[in-house]
Amino acid sequence: MTAGEQGETVEESPVGWVAEHVRQYVATDGADGSTFQGYESLLVTTRGRRSGKLRRTALFYGRDGDRVVLVASSGGSATHPSWYLNLVDDPEVEVQIGAERFRGRARTASAQERPELWEMMAKIFPQYAIYQRETDREIPVVVVERA
Repeated sequence: MTAGEQGETVEESPVGWVAEHVRQYVATDGADGSTFQGYESLLVTTRGRRSGKLRRTALFYGRDGDRVVLVASSGGSATHPSWYLNLVDDPEVEVQIGAERFRGRARTASAQERPELWEMMAKIFPQYAIYQRETDREIPVVVVERA
């Protein structure tokens, strides 16, 4: 799914500060941007469920063995973020952590594995627990396994 291999343009997040973060991350191979506000961040590229275009955003992450763990918090809003809806529709993603890029398959954590992964992510970024209290939806935890 890499943009270079397919000759496709990757669109950055429509949120201005996120787009700037992503541009810096890409331009420096993660040297600038892999840590954001003191937290480790990565880039994830999904395929737009309506547009079919590649979309890239920056997210905080955790690791569970070889798996990457993400939280679809959308700042505690009432709706899931677009990147999450995109990967539910098409689970093939590209991940960039620092200079490393790899393809992966993303899925929502099962009910059995979610509590442990949620706890891990809430320790990494405590604001997630606040976001969960502020919304009626269960914030999804996403597991990305290397393809």
